[in-house]
Amino acid sequence: MSDDPLPPSSPTPAPGRPTVRTAAVIPAAGRGVRLGPGAPKALRALGGTPMLVHAVRAMADSRAVSLVVVVAPPDGAGEVKSLLDAHALPERTDVLVVPGGDSRQESVKRGLDALPEGYDIVLVHDAARPLVPVDTVDAVVEAVRDGAVAVVPALPLADTVKQVEPAAPGEPEAVVATPDRSRLRAVQTPQGFERATLVRAHETVTDDVTDDAGMVERLGLTVVTVPGHEEAFKVTRPLDLVLAEAVLARRRLNDGF
Repeated sequence: MSDDPLPPSSPTPAPGRPTVRTAAVIPAAGRGVRLGPGAPKALRALGGTPMLVHAVRAMADSRAVSLVVVVAPPDGAGEVKSLLDAHALPERTDVLVVPGGDSRQESVKRGLDALPEGYDIVLVHDAARPLVPVDTVDAVVEAVRDGAVAVVPALPLADTVKQVEPAAPGEPEAVVATPDRSRLRAVQTPQGFERATLVRAHETVTDDVTDDAGMVERLGLTVVTVPGHEEAFKVTRPLDLVLAEAVLARRRLNDGF
């Protein structure tokens, strides 16, 4: 891994299309309390390998991605760098580890600040989505290359959704509306951005938001979706980890993953 990577050559662009380099930022500074006590969520083992390593490989598997910036816990950058050094990663992709901040938003900004010049597209990917297929990554990159300033992979909702009036813990909540689920989507990562747009969002949006696309929306810009994938789910609870182990086992059996 390089501590100060130079952008390697990207795959040959389509005729008439300029070369555009892509970097991925993976914020991995959270503790992941819903998985219970122990190591931070990103360092939990999945199939014997830390989830963070799976997430980095998922980004690096895309030939469009030539740099992955991992944002580590503020006091754990050295540990994360050693962990990544100990696992095989695609040689064509540089990996840079930087210390994160106290919030996800601050950590992503630190990852952005660490990007060298020459990268025009930035992906932001959750370390807790270790099994996102490369086709999904490529679809996000392609949509940004085609002119979108912000792109999110998304899935239609299978369940009916209710809007409720919040109540005290343990008390019944009154239903106030039933949104039309045909117009709702569950959003995944990686989310893709024109670099300048994402930088501007992080410089100007100070409200607490749940994802980077929401910050771009606050700028009044259009965010578009591409099809997500059922295996790009977020591992936040013990049951999610069981499902992820099953998906990984099936991949290894069927695809030699």
